[in-house]
Amino acid sequence: MLQWYAEHARDLPWRRTQDPYAIWISEIMLQQTQVKTVLPYWTRWMRRLPDIASLARSRTETVLKLWAGLGYYSRARNLKRAAELILQNHDGEFPRDPGIMAKLPGIGRYTTGAICSIAFNQPTPILDGNVIRVLTRFFGILEDSGATTTRTRLWKIAGQLVTLASTQGIGLKHTSTTRHCADLNQSLMELGALICSPREPNCGACPLQARCAAHRANMIPQIPALKPKAAMRSRLFVAFAISRDGCFLVQKRSEGGVNAQLWEFPNAECLEDEPDPENSARLTLGLELGASERIGTIRHTITRNRIRLEVYHSKPSHDPSGTSPLTRWCPPSKLAQLPFPSAHRKIVELLANRQLLRT
Repeated sequence: MLQWYAEHARDLPWRRTQDPYAIWISEIMLQQTQVKTVLPYWTRWMRRLPDIASLARSRTETVLKLWAGLGYYSRARNLKRAAELILQNHDGEFPRDPGIMAKLPGIGRYTTGAICSIAFNQPTPILDGNVIRVLTRFFGILEDSGATTTRTRLWKIAGQLVTLASTQGIGLKHTSTTRHCADLNQSLMELGALICSPREPNCGACPLQARCAAHRANMIPQIPALKPKAAMRSRLFVAFAISRDGCFLVQKRSEGGVNAQLWEFPNAECLEDEPDPENSARLTLGLELGASERIGTIRHTITRNRIRLEVYHSKPSHDPSGTSPLTRWCPPSKLAQLPFPSAHRKIVELLANRQLLRT
């Protein structure tokens, strides 16, 4: 694995540094997100918030704006809270002790293992989806990979491997030092990402093929064993781009819950398949609107929810901004500066395409 990684590792920006802060940011961004998506986000983040102190002292709205589009916004809020604690309790120095690190907000067992091994070359194991796939196939583990007993076994194997790697290894071709623990853990993740994919893995290019139990038994499609996924749920929402004197009504979500502290256009979930927008606005949002024009449909998926968002442009019959301190009228020039969830950023794009941001 170390030899394969030395020859095939992708040259990614967070692999050119041993800064635990930069590695931490990359690991949190990469959770359930593809590398190609993370690259521009990580670059922008590091340019704006290059260290723990700058993150700790930043405004929450700045952090959420930099994160906007990656989803799972609690991760961004946890990054800021953890940075504040590191600045307060550790003089701004990222803790090297795995036990201390694991107590920080948003840093679980996997992230602790990744940072400790990659940044500090400590023999700490990692276990993410890619590593689980590689290990279960190589060792022919047929049990449910999500079961507690199976996870315990996999963590033990991962620990044994990185401990063994700490005694030997081959350095990356573009580095002058040999960092066995960092390379071993990253090699497992890299193999799962590039070769040992969930469907149609490239077994012919795999350095483990000859000794892979799943390959020898022709059981690649059956491993890892997973519980059936829950059925997708279809949901319908309506959103209102309410304009007055060239400004649009936006509201900030309160603390706690989904998309906390992000901005959005007034919206409501509809129980009927064909919404009556004015009725939805009145009953659910307490808004009295004039005639509403449908300007587009936005479709997106969040976990098991397949969402259809019908967007309407409306004029208010009265000023609704005084109903909440989290509601305000925003000029078009300021919309791009607010941290919107991805679906509501698309509403801004719809307004621009319909040339409604000029009125």
